[in-house]
Amino acid sequence: MHGIALLQDLSVVLLVAGVVTVVFHRFRQPVVLGYILAGLIIGPHTPPFPLIHDKASIDTLAELGVIMLMFGLGLHFSLRKLASVGATAFVAATLEIALMGLLGYEVGRLFGWSAMDSLFLGAILSISSTTIIVKALQELKLTREKFADLIFGILIVEDILAIAILALLSTIAMTGTAGIGQITSTLGRLGIFLAVVLVVGLLVVPPLLRYVSRFKNNEVLVITALGLCFGVSLLAAKLGYSVALGAFLIGAIIAETRERGKIEQLIEPVRDVFSAIFFVAVGMLIDPMLLVEYAVPILVITVVVIVGKIIACSAGPFLTGHDTRTSLRVGMGVSQIGEFSFIIAQLGLTLNVTGKFLYPIAVMVSAITTLTTPYLIRSSDPLVDRFDRLAPLHLVETLSGYTSWVKRMAGSRGGSSQVRRLLRRWLLQIGLNMALVTGFLLAAAGVGDWADRWMPQQVSQWIGGPKAAVWLVALLLSLPLLIASFRKLRAMAMLAAEANVTHAAAGEQTAVLRSMLVHAILIAGTAAMIGWVLVLSSTLLPPGPGAFALAAIIFGVAVVLWRSLIKVYAKAQISLTETMTREETDEQDGHAEVAPLSTMLEGAALDSLTIPTGSPISGKLIREVELRSRTGASIVGIQRPKANIVNPGPDEELRAGDRVLLLGDRKQLDAAHLLFVMSA
Repeated sequence: MHGIALLQDLSVVLLVAGVVTVVFHRFRQPVVLGYILAGLIIGPHTPPFPLIHDKASIDTLAELGVIMLMFGLGLHFSLRKLASVGATAFVAATLEIALMGLLGYEVGRLFGWSAMDSLFLGAILSISSTTIIVKALQELKLTREKFADLIFGILIVEDILAIAILALLSTIAMTGTAGIGQITSTLGRLGIFLAVVLVVGLLVVPPLLRYVSRFKNNEVLVITALGLCFGVSLLAAKLGYSVALGAFLIGAIIAETRERGKIEQLIEPVRDVFSAIFFVAVGMLIDPMLLVEYAVPILVITVVVIVGKIIACSAGPFLTGHDTRTSLRVGMGVSQIGEFSFIIAQLGLTLNVTGKFLYPIAVMVSAITTLTTPYLIRSSDPLVDRFDRLAPLHLVETLSGYTSWVKRMAGSRGGSSQVRRLLRRWLLQIGLNMALVTGFLLAAAGVGDWADRWMPQQVSQWIGGPKAAVWLVALLLSLPLLIASFRKLRAMAMLAAEANVTHAAAGEQTAVLRSMLVHAILIAGTAAMIGWVLVLSSTLLPPGPGAFALAAIIFGVAVVLWRSLIKVYAKAQISLTETMTREETDEQDGHAEVAPLSTMLEGAALDSLTIPTGSPISGKLIREVELRSRTGASIVGIQRPKANIVNPGPDEELRAGDRVLLLGDRKQLDAAHLLFVMSA
């Protein structure tokens, strides 16, 4: 009977959502609002009789919707896009979150709400909606504009900071307070978790998906991707973080693989279904009587969101050197709240620390600001034109002068010292290595407790028992990272000594002073690393002889396998670099702009060539070769000993021995032949 009840409830949810969203789509309104309205229609507060019999099951499916929604957002995440917009995204996102968090808290206190309600309101108002903004920019055909790149960068930074906000709010809600030490500890653990998952994921997931994609079976690929999604979500939940964090992280990792496009296409229907259920479940929580009771707060908060975000997100780009037009377009493009705000509001309800009125208020504010977003984006240019006409001339000139000054300053800093750049890069790599070591040892502490309780006492107690064995394994895994950190520290010391102790200043003592400085930096840095490892190992290491025996084992392995461990680290670093520097292209993926068929076939001819053994092209996907954008020719067929592929897709892998059929005019085909020969 439970299965029938669930089927009935799911039928009601999807049927009503389908009807309402068709109407919304017909009138060109965001379908997200249609889902929320559908939830309001079938919710327990609206009809005279209940349409949903088992709301707990719908809530469970909605939780899956959160996972799929955040997984989809992660697939749009790109570390390279974030780097391209640089400081602008960080400044704008930080200003926005700080200002909106403060305004939300003060507005809540102004209405007489509790401190916890006000704190959650500030967090709810801080994060803009990636889904709604991307959808609005796509419908307005503005995704290729300069300001759109800045918006995407801000949204990425917001998503990262939102994860930290979720972790902090969970800590505050459970403990009631959050001192500086507690906040630092929470953010530190979160940073280590992010670093470990991202680096390990970027090393493991791309080759795994490349292997799976060789089967040419979409079912295997999508099941593997979803298995990773739910697995990392479960890991995050087990470590005390939200499932949304795990789903977002694994989505961001898969976004850096070459199979991203196919996976995104395959999971899109699944994501849409569960995301629809999530937003319908959001609408079911709305009590119309509460909306009437809190009409004034809803209107006030809506105005605060629109005005506050326009100011904060326009100030960020302007302060970093963008003109007033671009800055205002950015500010007016992100002036709403959405899915992350729902997740934050739901966290307050789940932890039972906020009033029931906060969730429907957040939903209504999101609905209103979602409706206003396209109109705000359209009106940004006329508003800037009006400002330029009506504002005092000296004010316009001052603003323009400031923009030019910032750009000149940025240009002058572009030639900063190569030494400082190298030192910063090596220091960052050491920090990342030590974060990974920290993650390994913290994981070892958890596994050690489990092993001490459940594992048979087969490990001799003179070296500490199961805990010591787990520590030994963790440190052996960490050895490549520790050795690489030591070598980078030594290189930093030598470079710093050479840069700071000059012949002009030290004279004949140059060599001696440089050697002293190198040894001082090396000893201090090595002591700090060893001390940190010992602090993290304090709960695992046995006292006395056992600890010395384990240290001797580690030292012996390091000496004997020094070169091999260096090679292991170098291979991992190369793999990580290749993943992060992989060029993105829309070649033959259905998104690139293609000439009309009649134009393409005019003077077209067919030709073929065979990919030789050892060719660098072997093992690459069609879109990675960028044949169409570089030559104009297209691959229309691949002949293999056991299979012939007609009109291969962009994710088809080229292999040695493949006979490739090309389509193009004579000039394009000659260029394609030349490209393949040069690559070979």
